[in-house]
Amino acid sequence: MSDTPTYRNSLTLGSMLHEYRLDSVLGAGGFGMTYLGWDVNLEKHVAIKEYLPGDLAMRALDGSIVPVNTESEYNYKWGLERFVQEARTLARFSHPNIVRVNRYFEANGTSYMVMDYEAGESLYQYLKRSPAPDEAWLKRMLMPILDGLAAVHKAGFLHRDIKPSNVFIREDGSPVVIDFGSARLATGGTSKSLTAIVTPGYAPIEQYAGDGNQGPWTDIYALAGVMFRAVTGENPPDAVKRMRQDTVPAALAKLGPRYDERFLRAIEVGLALEEGVRPKSVHEWRDLFNGGAPATALNSAAQATAAPTRRDVPAPAAVVPTPAPATVTGATATRVMTRSRLRWLRRAVFFGAIAVAVLVLFKQRAMEKELRRAEQQQPGEMAPPAERRMTQRFESADTDKSGFLSRDELASRLPAYASRFNEIDSNADGMVSLGELTAFMQKEGLDDELRDSERNAAPDKAGSPPPDKSPPPRADSSIPQSVQLEFNSADRDGNGFLTPDEVRGRFPYIERNFSKVDTDGDGRISPAELAALRNLQKQRLQ
Repeated sequence: MSDTPTYRNSLTLGSMLHEYRLDSVLGAGGFGMTYLGWDVNLEKHVAIKEYLPGDLAMRALDGSIVPVNTESEYNYKWGLERFVQEARTLARFSHPNIVRVNRYFEANGTSYMVMDYEAGESLYQYLKRSPAPDEAWLKRMLMPILDGLAAVHKAGFLHRDIKPSNVFIREDGSPVVIDFGSARLATGGTSKSLTAIVTPGYAPIEQYAGDGNQGPWTDIYALAGVMFRAVTGENPPDAVKRMRQDTVPAALAKLGPRYDERFLRAIEVGLALEEGVRPKSVHEWRDLFNGGAPATALNSAAQATAAPTRRDVPAPAAVVPTPAPATVTGATATRVMTRSRLRWLRRAVFFGAIAVAVLVLFKQRAMEKELRRAEQQQPGEMAPPAERRMTQRFESADTDKSGFLSRDELASRLPAYASRFNEIDSNADGMVSLGELTAFMQKEGLDDELRDSERNAAPDKAGSPPPDKSPPPRADSSIPQSVQLEFNSADRDGNGFLTPDEVRGRFPYIERNFSKVDTDGDGRISPAELAALRNLQKQRLQ
């Protein structure tokens, strides 16, 4: 059985996109999909990246990209503008360690950038094959990357998603930084949806909030996280978890026999939680690796959790050994004497900023949830208890508020069903809808629980049982249950048909193409017509 993944949301492989033939999909991320293409004019392979943010847009039946709803349209267009600006910026670079963009163009309602295709493997793959490389190899890999990032930062851009899988090692051993999908201007505005996407362990704390103080130090943190992964064999702990207990200094201190203390100290400084402690530029950080700053003890944080050894005990300030006593002894002594005071001030500022960021995020989530409920529910209407409970289960797992559950979201919030993802995903589109999850849970016995909750509901004032609010029976047994449930959730008047008003805001594609889906032309959508549309979409994705 082949391990090659299937990307059902991709363009048709073998088709032409301008002068490029799409041969395969190289990968997909939160902001787009990358294809291996063949330039029929120049007769060479290229990499083609398509702007397709999964939480903001979807592919229509004609292959074009459209926002998932009117609320997402602004963020989608904002991100599209940034994607084009990114392509224009990268096209100006001719740096051997930054991915080269040769062309960009618009098609299918979105944009594409054409890049050089690089043969080799990602650093993530390399470290799995050759863990814990020696210091000399890591420096040969790191220094060219720093040169490339310096050029990017000089142009006013940040990468914002540096991680082992975005550092590519060519066949000749030289590195190149790829995937600038999260890049943005260091001083420009940003979308809340795009800002919220981070890679835990490699994203600093300021990247978790839309108004975080981001700059070159943000990319330095991520690249220091890459170095941490290389020397320890483990991903760095998430920045938020490090607020409670920071294990980074202790983890690096254990590696002293294998790596030089200055080398490990440079990684630790790059991973400082507070952005003010990190180097302000890659040039400053590179100086630490090259011996431009005195070596200091790595275990200052570790002493709080581990019994001191002979190596752990710091020397008195007056006798701190340094390679150049005449120039650095005073600075070292001052740092030692003021360490407690600086630590207290940094913590006060840091935790204040974190509190504000957390409040902003919680408020944003709450507003999005209320808007979602308002769109799906008529004034004065209250979902039955069992139906409401099912919706709450789904919404608690839908962390990105896309209206669908990915495999990771299902595993994180509903682990009991993660191993049966393919069974739940009845239309095989790689995502689970509320209708599909409801159908599966009913099949597993939740249907009894739903009926019991309705049967045991309190009677009305006359003592009679509550009216039966269960969905009408299916008229056509050939219609998939997930489609019928999806239909019933929109059929507010329960008459067995969907009007233009009922699909508005719930089914963006049907709203735009109502007359095409309404094949019999009666001005309404039947369950059979909705099933025919879903079947057509499924065939197109296969």
